[in-house]
Amino acid sequence: MTETTPDPQQPAEPAPQQPGAHQPAPQQPAQQQPVPPPYPAPAAAGPVPPSDERTWSIVAHAGGILTCFIVPLVVWLIYKDRSQRLDHQGKEALNFQLTLLIAYVGIPIVSTIVAMIPIIGLISVLGGLLVFAAWVGSIVFGILGAMAASRDEWYTYPFKITFIK
Repeated sequence: MTETTPDPQQPAEPAPQQPGAHQPAPQQPAQQQPVPPPYPAPAAAGPVPPSDERTWSIVAHAGGILTCFIVPLVVWLIYKDRSQRLDHQGKEALNFQLTLLIAYVGIPIVSTIVAMIPIIGLISVLGGLLVFAAWVGSIVFGILGAMAASRDEWYTYPFKITFIK
């Protein structure tokens, strides 16, 4: 028998493994596969058509009647960068509804504190009437805003605290 020298061009044969021994898998270079997003890509946000501006302005004003500030906030956040009209009308409706929210929360608190003072405790009954008046104002001015929006007018509420400029 003659011994041969190994050829440097050929890979060396692996040593025989013992039975039951774990042999690692050969290393292969990882291929980068593009991973698709779990949701479809959003469409490019372009300008809002005038008919949609009118519709969403109506929704911003009338939506505050039922949901307080939630609907005007959502309309304003979605469309503020896409439409100057919806930016203005959304802020108007949102500021008005936030003002009413302060009335809904603040008036009962003040009325309760005033009710603890014996001399002017009877005046606190007016607190309930003021909350009722704020609720009626929400309905009346929300409808007026929606009607103005349906005529393509920019509505401004007669009273509000400007929280968002």
